[in-house]
Amino acid sequence: MQPRRLSAEQIAALLRDCPDELCDVVLELRHLVCRVAAASTEAVKFGCLCYFKPGQPYGAIGGNVCMIGWREDAVRLAFIHGAYLPDPEGLLKGAGKAKRHVEIRSRADIRRPAVTQLIQAAMSYSPESGA
Repeated sequence: MQPRRLSAEQIAALLRDCPDELCDVVLELRHLVCRVAAASTEAVKFGCLCYFKPGQPYGAIGGNVCMIGWREDAVRLAFIHGAYLPDPEGLLKGAGKAKRHVEIRSRADIRRPAVTQLIQAAMSYSPESGA
């Protein structure tokens, strides 16, 4: 079964409210996530791009890999289960019970190996097993 991806029109509609200087960053980060988490499903959930493993209990929450959203000055790569992911580079921010995010301010930030490693770890994470 092919992973589900959004159409160009759906992506354009979501990015309508994204600051112009961040749109290219969002698109490059999306490309990385789609490559690293190739088996994930892509959807718009919670007002951002959401990637999750299909068929998992609690859908986009239980099977969450990551989400791409933005603030005025940075793109956020968020992980609902981020507190449980290995983060040797200390990129993850946030004080919630489980959710963490990485602030991406440039295309160079996306190319850090630690960003790819976090996406890989999130793809492998299973809330049921805690690993």
